[in-house]
Amino acid sequence: MNILYVFPGQGSQYEGMGKDIYDAHDTARKIYDAASDVLGFDIVDMSFNNPGDQLNLTRNTQPALLTHHIACLEVFKEKTGGAVQPTMAAGHSLGEYSALVAANALTFETALKLVQKRGELMGEHGEGEMTAFMMAVDEIQPLAEAHKCAISACNQPQQTVVGGSSVDLEVLEAAVAEKFPRKRAIRLKTEGAFHTYYMDKAAELFRAVLEEAEMSAPEIRVLSNYTGGFHDPDPAGIKERLYYQLKHPVMWDANLMTAFGEGVAKIYEFGGGIGTGEAHEKRPNLEGMIKKATRAADSEAVYTPVINRQTIDDAT
Repeated sequence: MNILYVFPGQGSQYEGMGKDIYDAHDTARKIYDAASDVLGFDIVDMSFNNPGDQLNLTRNTQPALLTHHIACLEVFKEKTGGAVQPTMAAGHSLGEYSALVAANALTFETALKLVQKRGELMGEHGEGEMTAFMMAVDEIQPLAEAHKCAISACNQPQQTVVGGSSVDLEVLEAAVAEKFPRKRAIRLKTEGAFHTYYMDKAAELFRAVLEEAEMSAPEIRVLSNYTGGFHDPDPAGIKERLYYQLKHPVMWDANLMTAFGEGVAKIYEFGGGIGTGEAHEKRPNLEGMIKKATRAADSEAVYTPVINRQTIDDAT
Protein backbone atom coordinates (compact mmCIF):
# COMPACT_ATOMS: atom_id res chain seq x y z
CA MET A 1 0.00 0.00 0.00
CA ASN A 2 1.30 3.43 -0.95
CA ILE A 3 1.12 5.70 2.10
CA LEU A 4 1.97 9.41 2.02
CA TYR A 5 2.98 11.43 5.08
CA VAL A 6 2.49 15.20 4.74
CA PHE A 7 3.56 18.14 6.90
CA PRO A 8 2.16 21.71 6.79
CA GLY A 9 4.10 24.96 6.65
CA GLN A 10 3.90 28.41 8.21
CA GLY A 11 0.44 29.68 9.00
CA SER A 12 -0.44 26.48 10.88
CA GLN A 13 1.20 27.53 14.16
CA TYR A 14 -0.90 28.54 17.17
CA GLU A 15 -0.39 29.39 20.83
CA GLY A 16 -0.55 26.19 22.87
CA MET A 17 0.59 24.01 19.97
CA GLY A 18 1.79 20.66 21.27
CA LYS A 19 0.83 21.09 24.92
CA ASP A 20 -1.85 18.39 24.78
CA ILE A 21 0.54 15.70 23.53
CA TYR A 22 3.39 16.97 25.72
CA ASP A 23 1.22 16.53 28.82
CA ALA A 24 0.03 13.08 27.74
CA HIS A 25 3.08 11.35 26.22
CA ASP A 26 6.66 10.90 27.41
CA THR A 27 7.71 10.55 23.76
CA ALA A 28 6.48 14.06 22.99
CA ARG A 29 8.18 15.48 26.08
CA LYS A 30 11.50 13.98 24.97
CA ILE A 31 11.13 15.55 21.51
CA TYR A 32 10.41 19.00 22.96
CA ASP A 33 13.20 18.79 25.54
CA ALA A 34 15.69 17.69 22.87
CA ALA A 35 14.58 20.57 20.65
CA SER A 36 15.15 23.12 23.42
CA ASP A 37 18.69 21.79 23.90
CA VAL A 38 19.46 22.07 20.18
CA LEU A 39 17.88 25.49 19.68
CA GLY A 40 19.31 27.13 22.78
CA PHE A 41 15.96 28.45 23.99
CA ASP A 42 12.82 27.02 25.58
CA ILE A 43 10.69 25.82 22.67
CA VAL A 44 8.11 24.59 25.20
CA ASP A 45 7.48 28.11 26.49
CA MET A 46 7.56 29.52 22.96
CA SER A 47 5.05 27.00 21.62
CA PHE A 48 2.72 26.82 24.60
CA ASN A 49 2.73 30.43 25.84
CA ASN A 50 3.75 32.55 22.83
CA PRO A 51 5.59 35.17 24.93
CA GLY A 52 5.30 38.63 23.37
CA ASP A 53 3.65 37.07 20.29
CA GLN A 54 7.12 35.84 19.29
CA LEU A 55 5.84 32.48 18.08
CA ASN A 56 4.69 34.23 14.91
CA LEU A 57 8.19 35.48 14.09
CA THR A 58 9.57 33.32 11.28
CA ARG A 59 12.73 32.46 13.21
CA ASN A 60 10.58 30.89 15.95
CA THR A 61 7.67 29.62 13.88
CA GLN A 62 9.77 27.27 11.80
CA PRO A 63 11.50 25.31 14.59
CA ALA A 64 8.28 25.29 16.64
CA LEU A 65 6.33 23.75 13.78
CA LEU A 66 9.00 21.20 12.94
CA THR A 67 9.09 20.16 16.60
CA HIS A 68 5.31 19.74 16.65
CA HIS A 69 5.37 17.78 13.39
CA ILE A 70 7.92 15.31 14.68
CA ALA A 71 6.32 15.03 18.13
CA CYS A 72 3.00 14.09 16.51
CA LEU A 73 4.81 11.66 14.19
CA GLU A 74 6.76 9.94 16.97
CA VAL A 75 3.72 9.56 19.24
CA PHE A 76 1.78 8.12 16.28
CA LYS A 77 4.59 5.66 15.53
CA GLU A 78 4.72 4.62 19.18
CA LYS A 79 0.96 4.09 19.42
CA THR A 80 0.77 2.12 16.16
CA GLY A 81 3.83 0.05 16.99
CA GLY A 82 5.38 1.02 13.69
CA ALA A 83 2.65 -0.81 11.79
CA VAL A 84 2.02 2.12 9.43
CA GLN A 85 4.94 2.41 7.04
CA PRO A 86 5.00 5.32 4.56
CA THR A 87 6.31 4.94 1.04
CA MET A 88 6.36 8.71 0.36
CA ALA A 89 6.61 11.99 2.27
CA ALA A 90 5.92 15.61 1.39
CA GLY A 91 5.74 18.94 3.12
CA HIS A 92 4.58 22.43 2.24
CA SER A 93 7.55 24.83 2.36
CA LEU A 94 8.98 24.40 5.88
CA GLY A 95 7.19 21.03 5.98
CA GLU A 96 9.58 19.65 3.38
CA TYR A 97 12.25 19.52 6.11
CA SER A 98 9.93 17.47 8.32
CA ALA A 99 9.31 15.16 5.37
CA LEU A 100 13.07 14.65 5.06
CA VAL A 101 13.23 13.79 8.78
CA ALA A 102 10.40 11.27 8.30
CA ALA A 103 12.43 9.76 5.44
CA ASN A 104 15.57 9.55 7.62
CA ALA A 105 17.47 11.84 5.25
CA LEU A 106 17.89 14.42 8.03
CA THR A 107 18.13 13.82 11.75
CA PHE A 108 15.69 15.79 13.87
CA GLU A 109 18.57 17.76 15.35
CA THR A 110 20.05 18.67 11.96
CA ALA A 111 16.66 19.69 10.60
CA LEU A 112 16.07 21.91 13.64
CA LYS A 113 19.35 23.72 13.11
CA LEU A 114 18.57 24.18 9.42
CA VAL A 115 15.09 25.59 9.89
CA GLN A 116 16.22 27.80 12.76
CA LYS A 117 18.80 29.40 10.47
CA ARG A 118 16.40 29.42 7.54
CA GLY A 119 13.82 31.26 9.61
CA GLU A 120 16.37 33.77 10.88
CA LEU A 121 17.55 34.58 7.36
CA MET A 122 14.04 34.80 5.94
CA GLY A 123 12.96 37.13 8.73
CA GLU A 124 16.09 39.28 8.61
CA HIS A 125 16.53 39.64 4.86
CA GLY A 126 13.02 39.05 3.57
CA GLU A 127 10.85 41.90 2.39
CA GLY A 128 7.31 42.21 1.11
CA GLU A 129 4.08 40.36 1.83
CA MET A 130 1.88 37.67 0.27
CA THR A 131 -1.68 37.43 -1.04
CA ALA A 132 -3.65 34.29 -1.90
CA PHE A 133 -5.81 34.61 -5.01
CA MET A 134 -8.56 32.12 -5.80
CA MET A 135 -7.34 32.00 -9.38
CA ALA A 136 -5.39 29.74 -11.71
CA VAL A 137 -1.71 30.57 -12.07
CA ASP A 138 -2.16 31.33 -15.78
CA GLU A 139 -4.80 33.94 -14.92
CA ILE A 140 -2.94 35.75 -12.15
CA GLN A 141 0.69 35.49 -13.31
CA PRO A 142 0.54 38.08 -16.13
CA LEU A 143 -1.15 40.59 -13.84
CA ALA A 144 1.25 39.84 -10.99
CA GLU A 145 4.32 40.35 -13.13
CA ALA A 146 2.88 43.55 -14.59
CA HIS A 147 2.78 44.88 -11.01
CA LYS A 148 6.30 43.69 -10.03
CA CYS A 149 4.94 40.75 -8.05
CA ALA A 150 5.80 37.06 -8.37
CA ILE A 151 4.16 33.67 -7.92
CA SER A 152 4.93 32.23 -4.49
CA ALA A 153 2.90 29.01 -4.40
CA CYS A 154 0.64 26.98 -6.65
CA ASN A 155 -1.49 25.29 -4.01
CA GLN A 156 -4.50 24.26 -6.10
CA PRO A 157 -5.62 24.75 -9.69
CA GLN A 158 -7.73 27.68 -8.44
CA GLN A 159 -5.52 28.93 -5.57
CA THR A 160 -2.29 30.77 -6.30
CA VAL A 161 -0.23 32.76 -3.79
CA VAL A 162 1.58 35.90 -4.97
CA GLY A 163 4.39 37.80 -3.24
CA GLY A 164 5.42 41.42 -3.59
CA SER A 165 5.79 44.70 -1.77
CA SER A 166 2.81 45.89 0.25
CA VAL A 167 2.19 48.73 -2.20
CA ASP A 168 2.51 46.52 -5.29
CA LEU A 169 0.19 43.90 -3.82
CA GLU A 170 -2.39 46.54 -2.98
CA VAL A 171 -2.39 47.77 -6.58
CA LEU A 172 -2.51 44.19 -7.86
CA GLU A 173 -5.45 43.33 -5.60
CA ALA A 174 -7.36 46.36 -6.92
CA ALA A 175 -6.60 45.37 -10.53
CA VAL A 176 -7.83 41.82 -9.90
CA ALA A 177 -11.00 43.09 -8.18
CA GLU A 178 -11.75 45.22 -11.22
CA LYS A 179 -11.02 42.57 -13.84
CA PHE A 180 -12.22 39.50 -11.90
CA PRO A 181 -14.82 40.80 -9.41
CA ARG A 182 -15.81 37.29 -8.29
CA LYS A 183 -12.28 36.19 -7.47
CA ARG A 184 -11.29 36.46 -3.79
CA ALA A 185 -7.97 37.81 -2.57
CA ILE A 186 -6.72 37.14 0.96
CA ARG A 187 -3.68 38.99 2.33
CA LEU A 188 -1.53 36.61 4.39
CA LYS A 189 0.34 37.43 7.61
CA THR A 190 3.99 36.82 6.76
CA GLU A 191 7.30 38.56 7.32
CA GLY A 192 8.14 38.58 3.63
CA ALA A 193 7.30 37.52 0.10
CA PHE A 194 8.50 33.96 0.61
CA HIS A 195 9.40 31.75 -2.35
CA THR A 196 9.95 34.72 -4.68
CA TYR A 197 12.89 36.88 -5.79
CA TYR A 198 12.47 38.81 -2.53
CA MET A 199 14.21 35.82 -0.87
CA ASP A 200 17.31 35.93 -3.10
CA LYS A 201 19.65 37.22 -0.39
CA ALA A 202 18.31 34.87 2.28
CA ALA A 203 18.65 31.95 -0.14
CA GLU A 204 22.25 32.78 -1.00
CA LEU A 205 23.22 32.97 2.67
CA PHE A 206 21.31 29.78 3.45
CA ARG A 207 23.02 27.89 0.62
CA ALA A 208 26.28 27.67 2.57
CA VAL A 209 24.40 26.39 5.63
CA LEU A 210 22.76 23.67 3.55
CA GLU A 211 26.07 22.61 2.05
CA GLU A 212 27.52 21.99 5.53
CA ALA A 213 24.56 20.00 6.82
CA GLU A 214 24.79 16.22 7.19
CA MET A 215 22.23 14.51 4.97
CA SER A 216 21.69 10.90 3.87
CA ALA A 217 19.82 9.46 0.93
CA PRO A 218 16.11 9.24 1.89
CA GLU A 219 14.82 5.79 2.81
CA ILE A 220 11.47 6.60 1.18
CA ARG A 221 10.65 8.92 -1.70
CA VAL A 222 10.30 12.60 -0.81
CA LEU A 223 8.51 15.17 -2.96
CA SER A 224 10.25 18.40 -3.93
CA ASN A 225 8.36 21.70 -3.68
CA TYR A 226 10.70 23.16 -6.28
CA THR A 227 10.14 20.58 -9.05
CA GLY A 228 6.72 19.21 -8.13
CA GLY A 229 8.13 15.70 -8.54
CA PHE A 230 10.22 13.41 -6.37
CA HIS A 231 13.70 14.27 -5.17
CA ASP A 232 16.41 12.05 -6.57
CA PRO A 233 18.21 10.33 -3.68
CA ASP A 234 21.50 12.22 -4.00
CA PRO A 235 21.89 14.50 -0.93
CA ALA A 236 23.76 17.15 -2.94
CA GLY A 237 20.84 17.36 -5.35
CA ILE A 238 18.32 17.57 -2.51
CA LYS A 239 20.26 20.45 -0.94
CA GLU A 240 20.32 22.28 -4.27
CA ARG A 241 16.55 21.97 -4.64
CA LEU A 242 16.02 23.15 -1.04
CA TYR A 243 18.08 26.23 -1.92
CA TYR A 244 15.93 26.88 -4.99
CA GLN A 245 12.77 26.18 -3.01
CA LEU A 246 13.40 29.27 -0.89
CA LYS A 247 13.14 31.66 -3.85
CA HIS A 248 10.86 29.79 -6.27
CA PRO A 249 7.15 28.88 -6.06
CA VAL A 250 5.99 25.95 -3.96
CA MET A 251 4.51 23.49 -6.47
CA TRP A 252 2.16 21.90 -3.96
CA ASP A 253 -0.62 20.90 -6.34
CA ALA A 254 1.99 19.23 -8.55
CA ASN A 255 3.35 17.39 -5.49
CA LEU A 256 -0.08 15.98 -4.74
CA MET A 257 -0.76 15.03 -8.36
CA THR A 258 2.60 13.24 -8.48
CA ALA A 259 1.65 11.24 -5.38
CA PHE A 260 -1.75 10.35 -6.81
CA GLY A 261 -0.07 9.30 -10.04
CA GLU A 262 1.89 6.77 -7.98
CA GLY A 263 -1.34 5.31 -6.61
CA VAL A 264 -1.24 6.69 -3.08
CA ALA A 265 -3.96 4.99 -1.00
CA LYS A 266 -3.61 6.68 2.40
CA ILE A 267 -2.50 10.16 3.44
CA TYR A 268 -1.59 11.20 6.98
CA GLU A 269 -1.09 14.87 7.92
CA PHE A 270 1.12 15.54 10.95
CA GLY A 271 1.20 18.65 13.14
CA GLY A 272 0.05 22.25 13.05
CA GLY A 273 -3.56 23.39 13.09
CA ILE A 274 -5.80 26.25 12.01
CA GLY A 275 -8.97 27.85 13.30
CA THR A 276 -10.06 29.04 16.72
CA GLY A 277 -10.39 27.25 20.04
CA GLU A 278 -8.29 24.72 21.91
CA ALA A 279 -5.98 22.14 20.35
CA HIS A 280 -8.74 19.54 19.95
CA GLU A 281 -10.84 22.11 18.04
CA LYS A 282 -8.16 22.91 15.45
CA ARG A 283 -8.56 21.89 11.83
CA PRO A 284 -5.74 20.42 9.74
CA ASN A 285 -3.97 22.97 7.56
CA LEU A 286 -3.65 20.91 4.37
CA GLU A 287 -6.88 18.90 4.52
CA GLY A 288 -8.93 21.09 2.16
CA MET A 289 -6.24 21.15 -0.52
CA ILE A 290 -5.66 17.41 -0.22
CA LYS A 291 -9.35 16.51 -0.49
CA LYS A 292 -9.84 18.75 -3.53
CA ALA A 293 -6.80 17.20 -5.17
CA THR A 294 -8.11 13.72 -4.30
CA ARG A 295 -11.35 14.44 -6.15
CA ALA A 296 -9.55 16.02 -9.08
CA ALA A 297 -7.35 12.93 -9.42
CA ASP A 298 -10.41 10.66 -9.14
CA SER A 299 -8.60 8.94 -6.28
CA GLU A 300 -10.04 6.93 -3.40
CA ALA A 301 -7.14 7.78 -1.09
CA VAL A 302 -8.13 7.98 2.59
CA TYR A 303 -7.05 11.11 4.45
CA THR A 304 -6.31 11.07 8.22
CA PRO A 305 -5.19 14.01 10.38
CA VAL A 306 -2.62 13.42 13.13
CA ILE A 307 -2.35 16.95 14.52
CA ASN A 308 -3.18 16.75 18.26
CA ARG A 309 -3.94 14.30 21.06
CA GLN A 310 -7.54 13.77 19.92
CA THR A 311 -6.70 12.99 16.29
CA ILE A 312 -3.77 10.77 17.30
CA ASP A 313 -6.13 8.74 19.48
CA ASP A 314 -8.66 8.57 16.65
CA ALA A 315 -6.01 7.48 14.14
CA THR A 316 -4.58 4.75 16.34
